[in-house]
Amino acid sequence: MTTVFANTTSVTVLQGEYRVSTDPKVVFSTVLGSCIAACIYDAENGVGGMNHFLLANANGNDVNARYGIHAMELLINGIMKKGAQRQNLKAKVFGGAKMSVNLSDIGASNAHFVQGFLQDEGIPVISSSVGGTSARRVRFHAVSGSAQQTRVENDRRLGEQEMAAARRPAPKPAQAPAAADPGGLTLF
Repeated sequence: MTTVFANTTSVTVLQGEYRVSTDPKVVFSTVLGSCIAACIYDAENGVGGMNHFLLANANGNDVNARYGIHAMELLINGIMKKGAQRQNLKAKVFGGAKMSVNLSDIGASNAHFVQGFLQDEGIPVISSSVGGTSARRVRFHAVSGSAQQTRVENDRRLGEQEMAAARRPAPKPAQAPAAADPGGLTLF
């Protein structure tokens, strides 16, 4: 049996990242605990992408793909720029596990956020695997919208890594370059 996942190149999507593709030979993959991966695609135009966000909302005014609202906007805008038609967009959502019994349920908050966001945007969720207490490995073929999920064993370490990442401050945006010397030469 041949699948869309055979003979493809795997591109990893890390926390705070998103990727978009029109290449039928590319498959996005990620590992999720309480984080969410939204896989949004337009199969009619052969374009789609995946994001991986850590928290539903930023504390303060952080503009970063680690946070759901920004990750979703960046992903949708990226897909549209590659030729997707808004009315064709569909989504598959993964993650949102409760990775620690001693902490608040960040995963449930993330899952609630992404499902509400997609509903508000009018993007139907075709399938969803959120919640539970196990990490997931997800593979997504952006051009067709096909997805695979497997459970990850010994996933407690992933939960600890996610919590440490959530406590770290978001990276600061790059600063604008200094003004050029009016008498100097600027090379690009």
